[in-house]
Amino acid sequence: MKIAVTRVDTPGTRPEDKNLGFGTVFTDHMFVMEYAVEKGWHDPRIEPFAEFALSPAAMVYHYGQAIFEGLKAYKTPDKKIQLFRPRDNFARLNQSARGLCIPEIDVDFVMDALKQLLKLEKDWIPETLGTSLYIRPFIIATDPFLGVRSSFTFKFFIILSSVGAYYAGGLAPVKIWVSRDHVRAVPGGVGEFKTAGNYAASLNAGEIAKKQGYAQVLWLDALERKYIEEVGAMNIFFLVGDELVTPNLTGSILPGITRFSVIDLAKKWGMQVSERKISIDEVFDAHAKGNLIEVFGSGTAAVISPVGEICYGEKKIHIGDTKPGKTAMKFYDALTSIQYGTAKDTENWIEKVD
Repeated sequence: MKIAVTRVDTPGTRPEDKNLGFGTVFTDHMFVMEYAVEKGWHDPRIEPFAEFALSPAAMVYHYGQAIFEGLKAYKTPDKKIQLFRPRDNFARLNQSARGLCIPEIDVDFVMDALKQLLKLEKDWIPETLGTSLYIRPFIIATDPFLGVRSSFTFKFFIILSSVGAYYAGGLAPVKIWVSRDHVRAVPGGVGEFKTAGNYAASLNAGEIAKKQGYAQVLWLDALERKYIEEVGAMNIFFLVGDELVTPNLTGSILPGITRFSVIDLAKKWGMQVSERKISIDEVFDAHAKGNLIEVFGSGTAAVISPVGEICYGEKKIHIGDTKPGKTAMKFYDALTSIQYGTAKDTENWIEKVD
């Protein structure tokens, strides 16, 4: 399929890097294509970023048939554009599509479309370390129908946003709150898919956490309410002695691209890595014994996010000395050096745009 391109009449201007927040500044153009049962994916185009019309009866509004991804484009010191493991993101989008009865996309075609879009929007990619161009592909159900079934029509978009740090405090350790009354997902559900409803289900607990001064919710499993699963916007790692532990993927945890990257690097560095069940009691016991060395999250938005405090009911523990731990910083430096092109990509994770 040929991708039609319609340019804006008057291009916008990217804010200065120091003024960038997260997810509020959008570029001039977006990629769009349609799906219909009789046509498959069709009418691919790059067009001005703008509002679009949907019927009030569109199924996405009523039954939540929507999936999305999040990845980033980076500028290297020589002004080249590169992506970090983008095909893994689109493979995960297809995994989510299968789980939500949404037609899969052709990864090679969408990669080409994304590269065309990025070349057009290259001036929107900030250059300061810690800034990037956030990429949001998503698919929504568009049938105007109020019966419960999978939609027959869909729209696929890629929109772009110039971003700074996800957390205002940058790499300062965050405080997380363990929810005992809410659960994010259950085995056999849609927890392992990046679908809109998972995030809607997390909002109530997230607001409770924020009112108490915490940045994120740490979710426990739905069945026994004791095993750690993930944090609101990231996967979680615990350095217990010399063992790096992260919850194993059980079908209710999002398989994070950065999570896989941390595990791969840790194994390459000779660390003892365990993907296993870890209970909140084990974490607090390890802290009491002096064995809980570091806690950090991993995700596309923040890359690595050190954790400085965990609250569980009436109990609180503090990890480290209010500064990012050495292990978290080692992962952050290794990943961002590859992403920004200041270190050799020994893992074959980078895909260049030009």
